[in-house]
Amino acid sequence: MKRRDILAAAGVGLAATALAGCNKQAETSCEPQQGGGGETFTWKMVTSWPKNFPGVGVGAERFAKLVNEMSGGRLTVKVYAAGELVPALEVFDAVSRGTAELGHGAPYYWKGKVPAAQFFCALPFGPNAAEMNAWLFKGGGMQLWEEVYKPFGVLPILCGSTGVQTAGWFNKEINSPADFQGLKMRTPGLGGEVLTKMGGTVVNLPAGEIFTALQTGAIDATEWIGPYNDLALGLHKAAKYYYTPGWQEPNVTFELDVNLKAWETLPADLQAIVRAAARDVNADMLDDYNARNMEALETLKSEGVEVRRLPDEVLARLKQVATEVVEASAAADPAAAKVYEAQSAYFKRLQAYAKVAEEDIYQIRG
Repeated sequence: MKRRDILAAAGVGLAATALAGCNKQAETSCEPQQGGGGETFTWKMVTSWPKNFPGVGVGAERFAKLVNEMSGGRLTVKVYAAGELVPALEVFDAVSRGTAELGHGAPYYWKGKVPAAQFFCALPFGPNAAEMNAWLFKGGGMQLWEEVYKPFGVLPILCGSTGVQTAGWFNKEINSPADFQGLKMRTPGLGGEVLTKMGGTVVNLPAGEIFTALQTGAIDATEWIGPYNDLALGLHKAAKYYYTPGWQEPNVTFELDVNLKAWETLPADLQAIVRAAARDVNADMLDDYNARNMEALETLKSEGVEVRRLPDEVLARLKQVATEVVEASAAADPAAAKVYEAQSAYFKRLQAYAKVAEEDIYQIRG
């Protein structure tokens, strides 16, 4: 028994000595861990969002916190807001180059580099969050997404959704399709291409620059996400007209970008933790938007904001142009064509089910 006590004391002494040496290291620690080996990792995550921005920014921080806690400190993620390490619209490039191991953003921000990316993000007059999640998780969408990003050394993981958005804020009334002529608007992705074909001009801006651009007249209109974020940006103080529905983005999917080389260094249990944390954030963010958009819209109305619906004539023309734009964008890139073909077939099946299920429920409940 005495010998056992002596050995135990010696073990404690050796562990203390090891920890003292490890604490001198800046980026990693060799602190003893239970399970998965003793190696630890400190990763950087760059984002497209302002620090702790409601919804998307908070979601990125939640992901980092979950990973840190679930891994017991073996994988530590440090979050960098837009502009802190790289600009908001350069997240994908930073992860691809290995400047950061992780990134959080919206796929359509890098359509110039990866044309097929926008088809995993938002389709005008397309699927809502539940339908997009079904295709990605159960319909083969994630496998296609990984295939598209692999040449860039990036692994995509679904990590957030907004649900249905609004059409946006305008400093002029929209009464007919002709009112889009000459309109300067901040709107990304395929919706932006529709606006261009309608005679408008697209201006791509990160969240932090939208209010000033709208207030000063640098742009005539903008859409960001919905009431929750619009209220946080104060857009109701810079534009008069608030239009629905969000035809251009019935949902926006956000992604966790992972540098493939870094990913391959993680043991299997840490990889599983990353995926589980992303899945949690994906569900939590959608819940957050559904709850907070309702509250924010009530606040906006109480402050005198008039919510208007785009006229049927306008929506009909937008839908016609959107069909042309989406099909042309898919045809212009082999990878996009492959994704769009698989996606369209699956969404037709989902839509057929929705007609005999959800659509009727909306009608009968009034």
